[in-house]
Amino acid sequence: MSVSTKDRLQPVKSILVSQPKPADVNSPYFQLAEKYKLKIDFRPFIQVEPLPIREFRKQKIEILKHTAIIFTSRNAIDHFFTICKELKVEMPADMKYFCISEQTAHYLQKYIVIRKRKLFVGQRTAADLFDYFKKHKNEKYLFPCSDIRKAEIPDYMEKHNIAITEAIIYHTVAADLSDLRDIKYDILAFFSPSGIKSLVHNFPDFEQNNTRIAAFGPTTAKEVRDQGLILDIEAPMPNAPSMTGALELYIKKANNL
Repeated sequence: MSVSTKDRLQPVKSILVSQPKPADVNSPYFQLAEKYKLKIDFRPFIQVEPLPIREFRKQKIEILKHTAIIFTSRNAIDHFFTICKELKVEMPADMKYFCISEQTAHYLQKYIVIRKRKLFVGQRTAADLFDYFKKHKNEKYLFPCSDIRKAEIPDYMEKHNIAITEAIIYHTVAADLSDLRDIKYDILAFFSPSGIKSLVHNFPDFEQNNTRIAAFGPTTAKEVRDQGLILDIEAPMPNAPSMTGALELYIKKANNL
């Protein structure tokens, strides 16, 4: 589809963000809405469903044969400890935990007492944990995840011959968006390939027309293009490391500010 994004640079008044509404009143999205007098709505395009315990058992995974657990989301933590409860498995005191961010590590305290020497925390991305994995390459890692997950961690472990077991503990599925059928937004903001697939699943006859699409991350951007859609806003970029930063740059141009 050879349409220039420059030709599509039109004023922005409304944005739909395909994530839950932020709990923080100081969220950059709220600041963006106030600063540029925008309507910004939030709606998750995907939802997670727990894996039934009988399905988990089919994977023949023995949790306590592992010495370290990798958590990349709150969903993973919730579903993992739900399964542990059903299996009557208690985490030993010497278990190590590798969390993708401070927020994830903090959430882990909902289920266990954290001992600093057993906790390793990244900044924001999977790559932040790679140095820890390298230093602790003799651990036997368990990676609780969705049936749809990013490949960075398993690929890194395989490349460096580090033992890892992937444990699928929940499914990522398209949310029901039928109530949005007749509602139009100037920009749709996506953060995962699953979000794009949910759009197409819910609206197989979706016509993009003047709707601009924003994507965070290369795999999300690729899915936009693979679905034959036009990608108007891409993040992160050197001058816009966040989605809100990329949106603001676009809005300034589009709204002649």
